[in-house]
Amino acid sequence: MQGISLSPGRKTWATRVLGVAAIGLSLPVFADWQALDALERGGARVTATAVDLDSGNVIQQLNPDDRLTPASLTKLMVAAAALDTWAADKTFQTRLLGYGKLDNGVITGNLIMNGGGDATLDHQALWILAVQLKAAGITTVNGGLVVNTSPLGEMKCETKDRCDAMVRSATAYNAPIAALGVDYGNWCVDIRAAEVGAPAVVVGCSVAQLPIPVQGSIKTTGAKTRSTLWAERASTPEGGDVIRVGGTMPAGSGQSLYRAMSDPALGTGLLMSETLREIGIRVNGPVTVSHADLPKDAYVLAASEGYSLKEQLGRMLRFSNNYIADVLTLNISAASGSSPETLADAGTALSNYVARVQKSGKRAKATPPRLWSGSGLTPENEISADELTTLLSNQYYNTRNFPAFYGGLVVPRQAPFAFLRMGSAAWLDRVALKTGTMDDPHSVCGVAGYLRKKDGGWIAFTTIVNGGPRMKHVPLYKAMEAIRTDIDSLLARY
Repeated sequence: MQGISLSPGRKTWATRVLGVAAIGLSLPVFADWQALDALERGGARVTATAVDLDSGNVIQQLNPDDRLTPASLTKLMVAAAALDTWAADKTFQTRLLGYGKLDNGVITGNLIMNGGGDATLDHQALWILAVQLKAAGITTVNGGLVVNTSPLGEMKCETKDRCDAMVRSATAYNAPIAALGVDYGNWCVDIRAAEVGAPAVVVGCSVAQLPIPVQGSIKTTGAKTRSTLWAERASTPEGGDVIRVGGTMPAGSGQSLYRAMSDPALGTGLLMSETLREIGIRVNGPVTVSHADLPKDAYVLAASEGYSLKEQLGRMLRFSNNYIADVLTLNISAASGSSPETLADAGTALSNYVARVQKSGKRAKATPPRLWSGSGLTPENEISADELTTLLSNQYYNTRNFPAFYGGLVVPRQAPFAFLRMGSAAWLDRVALKTGTMDDPHSVCGVAGYLRKKDGGWIAFTTIVNGGPRMKHVPLYKAMEAIRTDIDSLLARY
């Protein structure tokens, strides 16, 4: 049950007390989010709310209906929508299929690699597929390897980071989205330095020879020297990928690096083809990508199950994995019966899901929130604290989904990010949360999740801080300090 709100925004202390006296002292008094209120008066934009899940009453709120950019808090919506779409143990399958006559271990046509939307396909899974193919007696494919992206189809870049990565990338988070991609759409490069003065060896993490060129070299230096290794992935004028390396590494050291592929579907096919070659299966034709429907007479030769949905959600929420979030968004949209041509189209499924949850809580807005991605990389995403807290409340009351949903959240004391591992004992141990941060075109710092009360009860909360016209960039430490201060105040009271 949704609690009664005394006001749509802030009120003075005296006004709140009079309001409570007028309608009955049994209703909650809305205390200000004092630190966040001060941040807003300094030029930030803020939306925040907290709901007691035992009573359904709103404890406190600050501009609860204002829609702001949530950044990676959007992943909470992906997790909730996914668990409402599939069971927590749902898996997504990647298959190898033959197309053409099979005779004495030889496929006269093509080998097709088809992904069922597994965002966690990794390079080890390619070997599982290759071994199954070998065990089936396949020795030769006279055609090529066709990477088939149906039913999700082709995805174009829609965010600056991912569009830039199609030309060059020195990181892993910005890999373009694809219906079929290995290692979150990345080349995994293994670098080992052995003999002083000799160049370090650069190979794939699962293959002895990368299927793309490596330019440059890394000099091996003394064991006690400092590493100056650098590596980037660039695109060639012909449209292929190349790994460029340089710097130094101390003898006896090694490192695995991930660099975004310019075309994850094609890159996955190239890595699959090299894996087959190294296991002794010859593919005579080229690696190509097709977005057409699978041929009706294609036959399955090998299959690999990805991680379960609850495991994917844990990785997505704990490490804020953008690739998992957006591939799941595509899968959710496809499961709803639509055929999205863009990630923004797929985001409509998330928007409609949030609107349905709001309607069930009888606080629906006239229009659904604008959500153009599941990752939150799109600054156009907007949601209010009330909408997100209602979603968190909905998941809490859903006894089927809540264990998997809550299990993906981070307890600050065990958080993978240092900026969360500071604060009071109550903050470190009685909070389970997801964060969202962004710098461009304005700053974003959001924290949402659950508080455990002293009596064992629960509170759902959302706090989102955006840069505003008077303060475009709110320093992360400043926003987090205000959020922690106000959360500590709640924890002290409850």
